Amino acid sequence: MTQPRTVLVVGGGAAGNAVTILLRRAGIAVDLIEAKDDWNATAGSGITLQGNALRVLRELGVWEQVEASGFGFGSVGITAPDGTVLHAQDDLRTGGEDLPATVGMQRPRLQRILIEAVRASGATVRLGTTAEILDQDADGVSVRLSDGTEARYDLIVAADGLGSTTRAAIGITDKPEPTGMAIWRIAAPRPAGVVRTDLAYGGPAYIAGYCPTSETTLYAYVVEANRDRASIPPESYAEEMRRLSSAYGGFWPEITEHITDPAKVNYTWFDRMLVEGSWHRGRVVLIGDAAHCCPPTLAQGAALSLEDAWVLAQMLTGTDEWDDALFQAYYERRIARVRPVVEASVQIGQWQLDGVRDADVPGLMARTMTMLRELP
Repeated sequence: MTQPRTVLVVGGGAAGNAVTILLRRAGIAVDLIEAKDDWNATAGSGITLQGNALRVLRELGVWEQVEASGFGFGSVGITAPDGTVLHAQDDLRTGGEDLPATVGMQRPRLQRILIEAVRASGATVRLGTTAEILDQDADGVSVRLSDGTEARYDLIVAADGLGSTTRAAIGITDKPEPTGMAIWRIAAPRPAGVVRTDLAYGGPAYIAGYCPTSETTLYAYVVEANRDRASIPPESYAEEMRRLSSAYGGFWPEITEHITDPAKVNYTWFDRMLVEGSWHRGRVVLIGDAAHCCPPTLAQGAALSLEDAWVLAQMLTGTDEWDDALFQAYYERRIARVRPVVEASVQIGQWQLDGVRDADVPGLMARTMTMLRELP
């Protein structure tokens, strides 16, 4: 009897969870390791999932849970800092007409849904575990894990995020670079009138926006120039975000009154990275933020990561030849889609940094999202 292929997935975020579910469905033996003991089940505030992300979540078999847990909507508004709506337009349904244009949801809830699906897939999961030594040859990779386990795999899928140690271990030297912006985020109760994402450009921050994440919650964010993290004591996070958000009108006063607990405010720099040339070395291949990242100005970070997982799983399960030609074909298929999104995401932010007041932000968004209507 032929032994099933074996894969080690390093990282249990959106990309790692998704590729694990899809490979297990095809009968491939998968071990997933995740550095965090809690599998990142409580981290984060909210997430905006556009149609191309929803399409992959449907393939994973979790769309019904996502739909029930999130808040679907079909338009985006551009407002003045005082809350006046300047422009509203329908979002493109990049996942197809049978899916919403966008669903907002609480990030921890999405993670828990994916965790449940990984568990149900029959994958072996080790939490609080990292890969310490990789020794590969033409046929596979021998690995020693931080828990002392040693094993051999036909393939390693590196889904260990922006600071991927696996990426560095295989000799890919690309690292994320700051774009010059930073974002303050918080989860808060949803005012009854918030039924879509609204974005204000200008005011004391470059961008101020919010996204409904359920019938009762939203996440709100303000974007400013990045500052030295050491200059911002964590206990001041609520005060700092409240200072920025209090200058905005519309629904913002109702949101701002809930910005009181600094432990619930997240502060993060915007980064960009795009590994060029190939996303693999031998039998180790990168997906998701380990291969590319972009600022969330187009809300495509998780969507691109989910697409990577879907495409790679399709290619791995569609052939018996797991070789350089296959992994290079995966890269070429994905880079044509990922590069324009990274570049557009960075450009939107750069216009704000440069003070370009006549920048065609809605136009660039629309052109980029139109491309994403095609299958990845």
